[in-house]
Amino acid sequence: MLRTLILTTAIALPLTLPTGGFAAGSDDNAKPKKTETTQNCLQARQWDPDKNAYVRFSQPVNGVWDADIRKCVRPDKTSYLDADELYKAVRELAYAGRYQDAITVLDQMPDQAEDRVLTYRGFTARKMGQLELANVYYQQAIDTNPDNILARSYMGQGKVVEGDKVAALTQLREIQERGGAGTWAETSLRDAIESGITFNY
Repeated sequence: MLRTLILTTAIALPLTLPTGGFAAGSDDNAKPKKTETTQNCLQARQWDPDKNAYVRFSQPVNGVWDADIRKCVRPDKTSYLDADELYKAVRELAYAGRYQDAITVLDQMPDQAEDRVLTYRGFTARKMGQLELANVYYQQAIDTNPDNILARSYMGQGKVVEGDKVAALTQLREIQERGGAGTWAETSLRDAIESGITFNY
């Protein structure tokens, strides 16, 4: 009865709280767009400017698309791509279900202690069924940046998977209290609590 009351109260909280600046990654409210990273970089093809087309080459490239040089580059050769571009590739790969590839790109992020890196390490761990490890990463992200509402949303969705809606509601309230009402982070977690279905991005 108490759990039902807590759930009902939390979901009924008004969505008119003021929204502050987005925490790292929390404005990612749309599905990642497909780019050459997931469409071509896995298929041993490369852009040939002379032919103005993709051509096959001998060695497969499992990496990230570099728009400046118009070719796929191995994750360990992406030092000239900035962190934002790498992060976009991580999101795209994770959404495509290529979690190990996403982790490989995460490994190349310049600041491994950055909260968005920790957030997506948690996300990929959760999607690979490693719920305990995911919670460790989420907590590290939140400890680094308590206002990282995306990490809180993902942690809450993980708690839904675990069947712990009270813990999920705790994160929902934290999101709302930190100016996240009406954001994708809040809405996706609230929907997950209500439906039991979590999001893949």
